[in-house]
Amino acid sequence: MAKPQPHALFLFLLLLLVNACHPSHQNQNKISLNDLAALAAIKDSLTDIPGSNFLSAWDFTSPDPCSTFSGITCSLNRVTILTLGTGLSNTPGLAGFLSPSLSNLTELTQLILYPGIVTGPIPPQLGRLSNLRVLSLTNNRLKGPIPSSLSSLPNLHTLDLSYNQLTGSIPAGLFTELAQLKVMILASNQLSGELPRMVSAEILHLDLKDNKLTGALPLRLPSTIRYLSASKNMMRGPLNGLQSLSELEFLDLSMNQFSGPIPSSLLRPTLSSLFLQRNNLSGGVPSPSPPPPSMYGEGSIVDLSHNFLTGELSPVLAAVETLFLNNNHLMGRVPEEYVKSVYGGSTNTLYLQHNYITGFPLEAGLALPDTLSLCLTYNCMVPSVGLMGCPASAGGQLSRPRPQCVVFNNGRPIP
Repeated sequence: MAKPQPHALFLFLLLLLVNACHPSHQNQNKISLNDLAALAAIKDSLTDIPGSNFLSAWDFTSPDPCSTFSGITCSLNRVTILTLGTGLSNTPGLAGFLSPSLSNLTELTQLILYPGIVTGPIPPQLGRLSNLRVLSLTNNRLKGPIPSSLSSLPNLHTLDLSYNQLTGSIPAGLFTELAQLKVMILASNQLSGELPRMVSAEILHLDLKDNKLTGALPLRLPSTIRYLSASKNMMRGPLNGLQSLSELEFLDLSMNQFSGPIPSSLLRPTLSSLFLQRNNLSGGVPSPSPPPPSMYGEGSIVDLSHNFLTGELSPVLAAVETLFLNNNHLMGRVPEEYVKSVYGGSTNTLYLQHNYITGFPLEAGLALPDTLSLCLTYNCMVPSVGLMGCPASAGGQLSRPRPQCVVFNNGRPIP
């Protein structure tokens, strides 16, 4: 048998090297065929709104979609993050609908749809994406119900379906079956029905504002929750379920039909943003016992206006920077703690108009801060201060008619 010539052996080795450095076209396609087919279906279901060019980069003749397709991140030839749209304020986003083929991207950990005019339902097939941690489909025109299949996503951390046109009730499983869920934002839809009696998911951030929800708050909410908003709904009942929420920093239940007393545990400096206005709350402004160890600080805001709060004002809210207590049935003299807070600059806005207050003890010889907004009109007193800071809704009447004041202040006349 003849031995190979040296030059022939050299050419053979060179050919092997060339093939190693330049793989075939099939190997150049650094993405799985299943994911590539899913992306093709997704592109067919969406289109750029004029002024957007997001999908123009999706060229299926590209040898490496993972590095050339906009909005795609890959790992080990699989799509792990899909961001549809740029999210930039100067781009109008996408139109079309969400393809059920999204569920074929089985390694997805994040699916994000930026603002646009995408319509149609949320595909229930998304419940198959067992690795999904973030599902954000905000500021579009998605319609129909929230698929109950989303309760099957074992690793879901963040669910944001806000600012769409979703209808129907919220699947109870979102509150009870998602052990990893920390953020749920369903604000500004048309969701209806009642919330479950118990929320077992250890949620940190829950935003349900501006829907059509009815019924009461859950009897038990997770102690982990720090942000809770259910404003602009049609919810009713007492606030008892909030008493144990010691980590709560932001609470907005305004513009509902909640009734009964305000739990004293809600009036604490660590809950620095409290919005309970325009409900049917009654009773007095309670004082926590024992008193909180610290005072309200910069940026704090409490709005208890437009309720049916009665009795004399307790000092508990004296250091709140922005405080709205107007349009209630509060009576008696304003505690000196509020006056000192106003003079000292801790409180910049204090609205007490439309109550039955009989006095605001000014400190003789001291001028009020120029930046102060103080409104005391339409009470059982003739205010000498607090006129310039009143909103237009306060009206032009300085004090209440005397007969009203006699009823609410046990016969005490206007000073």
